Amino acid sequence: MKRVVYVDGQEGTTGLRIHELLSARTDLELLRIDPEKRKDSTERARLLNAADVAFLCLPDAAAKEAVSLVTNPATCIIDASTAHRTQPGWVYGLPELAPTQRDAIRAGKRIANPGCHATAFIVLLRPLIDAGLIPADAAITATSITGYSGGGKSMIEQYRSGADAKLASPRPYALGLSHKHIPEMGAHTGLNIAPVFMPVVGNFYQGLAVSVPLHLSSLGAGVTAEHLHAALAARYQGERFVRVLPLNGMEALDNGFFDIQACNETNRADVCVFANATQAVLMARIDNLGKGASGAAIQAMNIHLGLDETLALQA
Repeated sequence: MKRVVYVDGQEGTTGLRIHELLSARTDLELLRIDPEKRKDSTERARLLNAADVAFLCLPDAAAKEAVSLVTNPATCIIDASTAHRTQPGWVYGLPELAPTQRDAIRAGKRIANPGCHATAFIVLLRPLIDAGLIPADAAITATSITGYSGGGKSMIEQYRSGADAKLASPRPYALGLSHKHIPEMGAHTGLNIAPVFMPVVGNFYQGLAVSVPLHLSSLGAGVTAEHLHAALAARYQGERFVRVLPLNGMEALDNGFFDIQACNETNRADVCVFANATQAVLMARIDNLGKGASGAAIQAMNIHLGLDETLALQA
C-alpha cells in the first residue's frame, strides 16, 4: 500500500523541491490541492488529515494554523517553518543530533524540520559540547554565508532581475543579533549562552557554510584541534549524510579557497577543522535547499515511515 503524502505550501521553494524529489517514487501517493482552493481551510484540512505524512512549507503563523486543522492522530506533521523547533512535544528533525534521535523521529507525530543555518551550526557544536571539549557556557561566535534561495521567492526574483548593482556583493544581515535560528542553535547544541551569529547572503543561488572560530586556550585544559576533530569523526562515523574531512584537509579547498557550493544537489553535510597550534576554525557546508530544507524533511519522513532514509536523496 502506498503511503500518502501532502505538502501544504507546495508552491514555495521548499515545497516545490519536496515534490520534485518525491515525484519519481512509486511507494508514495502525492496529494495536490486545487490552486483555487489553496486558502480554503476545509479543503486543506481534508488533505492534511488524509495524509500519512504532511509537510508544512509555510510561514510560522500559517504553519500553526495548519497544525490546528489536523485531527487525525495517524497523520505525521513535518513542519519546515520556525514555529515549532524548540516547542515541547515536537521532535527536532535532525537524525544526526544524538544516538537516540532516529528513534524519536520514528515514534513522533510532530517533527520540526531544522533551519538551514542551524543545521550546519549544530552539526559542528553538538558533538563537541557532548564530549566536554567545548563548555556549555562558552561564548561562541559564528558566521554563515548562504545563497539567495534561502530568502524565498521575493529574494530570488530580486537577485535574478539584476536590477540592483548592490546585490553583486555579499550582504550581512540580521544585525539586530536576533536571527530566528538562534533559539534552536542554543537549544539543540546544549549551549547556555546564545551565540553571536551573523549570516551573510551572497550572489549565488544555493549553498551554505557556517564557520565557528575558536581560541583553543578558551576550551578545556589541554584540548587540541586533534581532540576536536577526533570527537567529530567518532560521532559521525557511519553516518551516510555527514562527512568529516581530514584535519586541515586540503581536499576541502580549491586552490586554497573553501567551496561553499560543494554539497549542492545533495543531502550531505561536510564537516571540517582547520587549525594551528593555538586556534581553530570549525566549518560545515550544506545545500541550504537540501540538508538545510527539503532533503532534511524527506530524510525525516523516510525514518518515520521505517524506510531506508536515503530514498530520493543523494549523499
